[in-house]
Amino acid sequence: MSKIKLNVLGISYSQTQTGAYALVLTEEHGERRIPIIIGGFEAQAIAIQLEGLKPPRPLTHDLFLNFSMSFGITLTEVNIHRLEEGVFYSKLICNSGGKDITIDARTSDAIALALRFKCPIYTTEEILQKSGIVIEIHEKGESKTAKSEPLDIEKKEPSASSGGDKYKKLDTHVLEELLEEAVKNEEYEKASMIRDEIEKRKR
Repeated sequence: MSKIKLNVLGISYSQTQTGAYALVLTEEHGERRIPIIIGGFEAQAIAIQLEGLKPPRPLTHDLFLNFSMSFGITLTEVNIHRLEEGVFYSKLICNSGGKDITIDARTSDAIALALRFKCPIYTTEEILQKSGIVIEIHEKGESKTAKSEPLDIEKKEPSASSGGDKYKKLDTHVLEELLEEAVKNEEYEKASMIRDEIEKRKR
């Protein structure tokens, strides 16, 4: 199965759920983006590394890096390999003494470690088809969504789905219009909740 490389586009604060953030990944050679809802601690760990900041004391992910390097263990890649019932599953591919070791990890933790080890992040075409959204930028600065599969989010860290109750009473065509507007404005968390509601109605 071919792997597609992802980059971390950024993190935005959740406007609907206190303490939650939207982590946005984008394919390296393409325009599809994957928003994942994560908790505040993981968001802080990722943001600190993206900004190149040095905390006075090592955070948990920094400790993992220091511990691993001290014992000659390197993280060679992160693989987001499965998407099931809205949850992204990831694994760490580590190398110790020439031997590869695979370790299960939450996606947010895996990405925080990938940034520290400066290793690549990969996923599959199947996951991108299921969760990716595309923004097409036109000459006049207008944005329009391209057709994509339903967008799922990582509901365990924590989920924004609880904030989607307000969309249950709206007609499907209204939801589709709201979805297009949310993606145009790059409001990924809102888009994920609307997509989730639309997909529930299709089942």
